[in-house]
Amino acid sequence: QVQLVQSGGGLVQTGGSLRLSCTASGRTFIGYAMGWFRQAPGKEREFVGGIAWNGGSTYQTDSMKDRFTISRDSTKNTVYLQMNSLKPEDTAVYHCAARYGGIGLARTSYDFWGQGTQVTVSS
Repeated sequence: QVQLVQSGGGLVQTGGSLRLSCTASGRTFIGYAMGWFRQAPGKEREFVGGIAWNGGSTYQTDSMKDRFTISRDSTKNTVYLQMNSLKPEDTAVYHCAARYGGIGLARTSYDFWGQGTQVTVSS
């Protein structure tokens, strides 16, 4: 079965950093893209960014690209979301997702989802 297992969330102080991990298993993900989304309580799920599984392309939301970086480690079947200079407004549940094809910006584009991990940034 396909699994996307996330780790790395937690509580951090304003200005701190976290790295989220998403490890994929269950099939070969060649030709797939991975996306990161976040959702705060009472708000719509927001696209953070994505990366092609082969590393050939990335896409990051303009409002976050100066602080967040998406990368991959193909030897570990893992993609990462490095978050620096965190702010209270970054508090949300963060999900990784996978789809066949190019990076999609809409959550409906994705076929597989991680369980989500809470990121809380204290002021």
